[in-house]
Amino acid sequence: MADSPAHKFGQMIGDVLEITVEPILSDFATKYGLYLDKKGPRPARKGNKVSWTDLNGNKHDLDFVLERGGTAAKRGTPVAFIETAWRRYTKHSRNKAQEIQGAIVPLCETHHRYHPFKGAVLAGVFTTGALNQLKSLGFSVAYFPYETVIQAFATVGIDASSDETTPDDDFAKKFRRWDALKPSDKAKVGRELARINAGEVQAFIEALRNVTMRTIKTVRILPLHGHAVEWPNVEDAITFIQAYNEEGVSLPIVRYEVQVIYINGDKISGEFAAKDAAIEFLKSYSTLPVEAQNAAI
Repeated sequence: MADSPAHKFGQMIGDVLEITVEPILSDFATKYGLYLDKKGPRPARKGNKVSWTDLNGNKHDLDFVLERGGTAAKRGTPVAFIETAWRRYTKHSRNKAQEIQGAIVPLCETHHRYHPFKGAVLAGVFTTGALNQLKSLGFSVAYFPYETVIQAFATVGIDASSDETTPDDDFAKKFRRWDALKPSDKAKVGRELARINAGEVQAFIEALRNVTMRTIKTVRILPLHGHAVEWPNVEDAITFIQAYNEEGVSLPIVRYEVQVIYINGDKISGEFAAKDAAIEFLKSYSTLPVEAQNAAI
């Protein structure tokens, strides 16, 4: 079944929101040496969708992902998952917030070692409850109110306002007018929407920078040696500890415990049986180029 004119018009505004956000994230990625994955072809993945799979095997399609060490041909470490969404009515805003939560939270749990940034750029009409729901889960949210969307479209002579009584013919006319615009004029709407909401954009990018460019305070390494021993009860375990000789014991390595501690208080931990695995883990947090990392080993 073909989409209704009202639905097509809503999709159009959603596309404009992506047009607004993409150059902002692209500039950020260039500035900080990250790779921005967005909708479209990329040799590192199949199809045009930005899809990531969580630890339960569920696939989630996203709008934008920032990667450290990624290239067009190779996926890197995910450092930010970002979704955009437009909603015209408050009755739909809570469901959309839950949809975004359902996509990004499982991916952040899957990649918890890297503490990825959770971001949402929302436009239109969202309730305070829907916004706070995302924020309570650690999302950074940039919110562009409905009126600012109308204002941005007005710069190219399109009245983007609507309500539940707007006829389909009106939506069709608005869409045809948009479809006839030159790409430069469509980009103008995105730039204007970002300009009007400059405060929201700035706060969002600052939050993104604070997470993706965190400064490491300490890297703590604990090499563990010895053999695990088991006892059937607490009393025997206590006896073993009391009698254990801590001096002059030479035993093989069991594992490396690694903890990366950031100035902002974030802590990321990992346990590795092999030295190479511990090194690869630490490389993913390095801001040095790969060549410099290899030279340091």
